[in-house]
Amino acid sequence: MKFPAAQSILLIIAALVTFLTWLIPAGSYHSLSYQSTSDQFQIESQDSTYYLKASQENLEDLNVKIPLDKFTSGAIYKPISIPDTYQQLPSQPQGFVAFLSAPIKGIIEAADIIFLVLIIGGMIGIMNVTGAFNAGMGWLSKALKGKEFLLIIFTTLLISLGGTTFGLAEETLAFYPILIPIFIAAGYDSMVGLASIFLGSAIGVMCSTVNPFATIIASDAAGISWTSGLDGRMLIYVVCMTVTILYILIYAKKVKRNPEKSLVDASAIKSLSYIKEASEGNIVALTIRLRLILLIFTACFVVMIMGVSQWDWWFVEMTTVFFAGAIVIGFIAKMKENEFINSFLQGAGDLLGVAFIIGLARGITILMNDGLISDSILFYASELTTGMNKGLFVNVLFFIYQGLTFFIPSSSGMAVLTMPILSPLADNVNIGREVIVNAYQLGNGLFNSINPTGLVLASLGLVKIGYEKFLKFMLPLYAILALIGVIFLTLLSY
Repeated sequence: MKFPAAQSILLIIAALVTFLTWLIPAGSYHSLSYQSTSDQFQIESQDSTYYLKASQENLEDLNVKIPLDKFTSGAIYKPISIPDTYQQLPSQPQGFVAFLSAPIKGIIEAADIIFLVLIIGGMIGIMNVTGAFNAGMGWLSKALKGKEFLLIIFTTLLISLGGTTFGLAEETLAFYPILIPIFIAAGYDSMVGLASIFLGSAIGVMCSTVNPFATIIASDAAGISWTSGLDGRMLIYVVCMTVTILYILIYAKKVKRNPEKSLVDASAIKSLSYIKEASEGNIVALTIRLRLILLIFTACFVVMIMGVSQWDWWFVEMTTVFFAGAIVIGFIAKMKENEFINSFLQGAGDLLGVAFIIGLARGITILMNDGLISDSILFYASELTTGMNKGLFVNVLFFIYQGLTFFIPSSSGMAVLTMPILSPLADNVNIGREVIVNAYQLGNGLFNSINPTGLVLASLGLVKIGYEKFLKFMLPLYAILALIGVIFLTLLSY
């Protein structure tokens, strides 16, 4: 059986949600939002609006278990539901026309996020044409000659940095023909090369720190600033990447000492066409120009982080930085106009599917809101979680996200689909919403490391490794990372 694409799955879910608006009773909570200009809380219900002084005492009176500074600092900038204010309302069932128009409304409403995704995609398209990524990897392999174990460490680490900062995933497919021959020449098997590339990306995305396609989108959908919980995400990134690199090194050392311990068939390695074709002459030299391009590329993310954390930037400003960076890189690379435009459009087009996923998922939220069932679902879910231990609650979500990832492997699609529903539940068990974002990232990213509906099978096809052999290699590490995730989420919830 072949599973539908993420877009098709989201349309199926949208149809189901449309049907549920006819079954689930309509209702809503009163909402609370902070007005910075007047330093007041605005309280809204279906038929009234009133204001209260922004104070911790008023928050406690409303049973909102969130520190005042979360509002005044801008960490929570969207309206939140006020506990114990749910009331049933007249039913608002959504019809076929509402179902068809919801994706369009979702794309329009999520335009700021979508354009950020497309512009970053265009910039990556420009980077691929310049050869800067490949040159950096080629230079690294030469610099580490005679110290091959460092090749594993730096390859996994650098690719993971791409995963944790800008969601490097599909782009890694281009690295296999370049790097696998280097790993083979170093005395390792293709599983070591696959693990360094694929797991570097997968675990990096799993522990996203500033990834626009995971952290920023999820935090936005949860109504908090993406900088909330950044320290914890950096810590879990260091821990998980250290464990992953050590795991690969142990296997690589075993294979280097005794090739018979390899999980990979030697004949499969020899049959790889790019093993015969690869040579040092095919590796692009890391020139001063390409070094400068890599510096500009990295600087864009540094400026983005500074802008959001220090200068109150958001999607328009962030998108502008990457657009400007793409233009500067094009000039440095001396690209012709047509080449620049075509490369940019190609890169943006590669992420068009992600953009549609964001819009489709936002459309589902619109259907639920228009049908007045979003708050009803939150109400019934909160009833189920009442009295649940904090650590148990967040770890249940961690494993739920792993199950959902089988059907929706996209990190961005998962974020905008589930965050508006699940993040408010954090308020009911008195934990920060950033903990829910962490549960989503860890659950989604961890399962994608073995998910057959994700990038695993495409990557395995490039190196001719069977899925069952990869699972034999990966499952012990999967169990270790899952245990780390449980411990990390449990500690964060207290």
